[in-house]
Amino acid sequence: MIILAAFFVFGGGVSSTDQVETATASITYPSQANTVLTASGYVVAQRKAAVASKGTGRLEYLAVIEGDRVTKGTILGRIEDSDVQAALGQAKAGLAVAKAVLDQSQAELDDAKSNFRRQKSLFDQGLVSKAEFDVANARYKRAVAQVTSSKASVTFAKAGVRSAEVQVENTIIRAPFDGTVLTKSADVGEVITPFGAAAGSRGALVTLADMSSLEVEADVSESNIEKITINQPCEITLDAIAEKRYRGFVHKIVPTADRAKATVLTKVQFENRDDRVLPEMSAKIIFLSKELEKNAENSSPKISVPLSAVTSRNGKKVVFILRGERVTEVPIVTGDLMGSSVEVQQGLSVGDKVVIHPSEKLSSGSKVALAK
Repeated sequence: MIILAAFFVFGGGVSSTDQVETATASITYPSQANTVLTASGYVVAQRKAAVASKGTGRLEYLAVIEGDRVTKGTILGRIEDSDVQAALGQAKAGLAVAKAVLDQSQAELDDAKSNFRRQKSLFDQGLVSKAEFDVANARYKRAVAQVTSSKASVTFAKAGVRSAEVQVENTIIRAPFDGTVLTKSADVGEVITPFGAAAGSRGALVTLADMSSLEVEADVSESNIEKITINQPCEITLDAIAEKRYRGFVHKIVPTADRAKATVLTKVQFENRDDRVLPEMSAKIIFLSKELEKNAENSSPKISVPLSAVTSRNGKKVVFILRGERVTEVPIVTGDLMGSSVEVQQGLSVGDKVVIHPSEKLSSGSKVALAK
């Protein structure tokens, strides 16, 4: 009896510990159930320009700063133009002289023509000699040639004026399209040179981007490119705006591969971009098998757990939450299936650790140990 009692006391002190695996209740987006592929990239303006002057000169006026929005044709800056204005004045004076010469030549032609007709009439009547008629004829031909030459001089002078006007216009730097000033590369007083050819000079005045042309460019591995198609729905996340997920679609697959990286450049266009999206932001693209529902409720993040964590007790759906070394049975209300996970509408909080594949004998208060 003593031996049996001792055995009973010793045996009664033994408690079995179940080995379990756990998962964490986490935030899941509906897109995760339709994910085909993910890729990282950057936001890039498809319409972007380093705006420079066509002429060389010292910058005397700057009209914009970083962040300014401009429309096509807006004056961004102006370089000094005293030399080209002088050249324009000289060209206009040359044109005036050429026109005066043309007027004089035309008057001479009119007089020579009238004299030629008179001399011809008299010659036909035998009232003047052949020599006198030839003199009148020669004068008329010279006058015609002089008018032709004068007209050519006027045309040449007009071209000179137009060229000088273009040089003056080239001192004004205008926006080539509607956009936003990203960077300013020169300040008043600095010398601006086309393409920055001269030492100590600036090439571009500002960098301008059309913000409506922003797209995400990402390199997709050659082995995965067959999973991507034009107009395929996507979801875009930005590191700088972590709480926001943007809808998009594949706009272009560049028809060449990068030999060094064995990738193909893919461009994804935004559907619902806002002003917080900026060029060169790092981004992640989630390529989807089907388009997400437009309903905001159905596209919002949800708490989810693996489907294998949900079991049934007394006709109710429950999960077992790990708290310390023991588990607690918690009834839950489930929602939509999201791949291998299920939405939990009530009963759990983000971060709760739940047992997956709970055994039938597991109950609230059971002592467990994590499987190794």
